[in-house]
Order: sequence, then C-alpha cells, then structure tokens
Amino acid sequence: MIARLRPIGNVIGLAIAWALLFFGFGLAQGGSFLSFDSFELILRQSTIVGLAAVGMTFVIMAAGIDLSVGSMVALVSVVIAYVVKAGHDPLVALGAGLAAGVLCGALNGVLVTKVKVTPFIVTLGTFLALRGVAKGLANEQKIDPPSVTWISDMLRKVPDERAWMLLPPGVWVLVLLAVAAMVWLRYTRHGRHIQAVGSNEMAARLCGIPVDRTKIAVYAFMGLCAGLSGAATFGRLAVGDPSTAQGLELQVIAAVVIGGASLMGGTGSIAGTLIGALMMSTIASGSVALGWPNWVQEIVTGAIIVAAVALDRVRHRRAA
Repeated sequence: MIARLRPIGNVIGLAIAWALLFFGFGLAQGGSFLSFDSFELILRQSTIVGLAAVGMTFVIMAAGIDLSVGSMVALVSVVIAYVVKAGHDPLVALGAGLAAGVLCGALNGVLVTKVKVTPFIVTLGTFLALRGVAKGLANEQKIDPPSVTWISDMLRKVPDERAWMLLPPGVWVLVLLAVAAMVWLRYTRHGRHIQAVGSNEMAARLCGIPVDRTKIAVYAFMGLCAGLSGAATFGRLAVGDPSTAQGLELQVIAAVVIGGASLMGGTGSIAGTLIGALMMSTIASGSVALGWPNWVQEIVTGAIIVAAVALDRVRHRRAA
C-alpha cells in the first residue's frame, strides 16, 4: 500500500514545490506575476519542452537516453516549413514532420537494439547527423513559408473570440498526450514491459518480454513526441530553422529528472515530468520578471537538477 502511494506523494511534493516557487516569484516581483496571463505564458513556454519530455520519460524508464531530441525538433520544423513552402496543405506538412520524427526515433531504437551500441553513443551520433540533415535540407538557412498557417496558432495567446478555449491548442495537445501516456504506462501490457525492461533487462528477457521491440517502440514514441515539439516550435517561430532547439535535449532530460524519474531506469512519472518542465519555465519567467541575468537562471536550474538526482540516489539507497 505504501509503495503504491509513494509515487502520488512524490507528485504532490513536486506540485507543492512548484506552487511555492510560483508564489515566491510573485511576492518578490510585487504581485503582477501572480495572474492568469502570467500563468498562461509559463504554460506556453513549457509546452515545447513538455511535449518532448513525455517521450523522454518513456526512454529513461526503459534505462535509455536520447541526446538527439533537439536535432529531431529542428529537423521536424524544417520538414514542415519545406513542405508548406512547396505548396502543400499544412495538414500534409504536419504529417510529414511527425513521420520524420517517428522514423528518426525508430532509427535510434534499431541502432540501440540491433547494433548493440549504448544509447548514449547512438544518440550522440544522431544528434550530429540529424542536425546536419536539417541544415542540408534547408540549405543552411531558414525556410520562410510564404503564408502563415493554422500550425502557427499552436502556442499563440488565445484571442478574445475564442476565449472559451482558455489555453492555446498546443497546451491542450500536451494535456491529451500526457493523459494518453499515463494510461499507456499504467494500464497496458506494453507499459508494464517498459518498466520491467528498465528495472532489469536480463530478467525481462528471461520472462519472455520482447525487449528489442519494446525499446524500438519507446524510441519511436520519443520521435513522435519530438515531432509534436518540432511542430510547436515551427508554430512559435513561423519558420523552419535548422539551428533552433540547441540545448533542448538538456532541458528535456532535466524536466524528466526533476519529475522524479531515475536515470537507472524502471521508474518515472508523466505528471512529475510535466511539473518539472513547468518548474523550469517558472524559473525562467520569474528570473526575467526580477531582472536576473541568464547566468543566475542557469545556476538555479543546475542546482535544482543536481538536487533532484541526489534525492533519487538517496531514495535508491533507502530502498536497497
């Protein structure tokens, strides 16, 4: 019973920590930070990281890692811009971008499982290769579509005539993706397989779990989430930029770790990951509101990441 309640307690603790952080910045700033508009801005800022972080949660739970996320996001944004500029419907462009993300993720999974190269080395290689593909496809410059599409509204502030939506479409996509991922992990056989593979791969093989297929599916899902993040990035920038999303992989991994996932595999929480992404965006927005320089933001974020990993190690020692 206690073991079942522990993940819920971790999420509640993270939620309380975020609330204290949010209200702390609000009080320090003078109160204007504590508004719905400010909260909506934080949600919009955390969506790009949050979309990719949902997929990264699966990867880390399976005892893997993916350093190519930022490059995948850049490639997807370039593919979408390229297809739109070629005169195709934005829906076709979105489908092409998501397909590119899934293929890149599946490639990582195949290299990890079939070539037997560690995930760190595989994704470090694709981190460079996919960025190169994006630059080659864009001819090392931004692709500027001739017209604005509905994809550009994904992360824009909701206009007054659509106030019933409350939040931009991209935020609702993140919510739906997170709910689907939670159901997948908790109530499906494949979700249990992911946790088993991450906890003990050898034992999972002996139990008859298709480890290779499970890992490939996890990395393909990571590619899908990176594709959605790439579409949101294209929507925010309205161009396909092969140099965008540099360093995004570190933010995504940080959100997952802050959310309570173990880098050793086997444990993770979608809700915790989303709160982790929210905390990072809150730190960035609060720091801007208080006029802090970027180096202070980086120190604070780095300290939180180290503290989260240290807490994970303490939990593992207690469990042992």
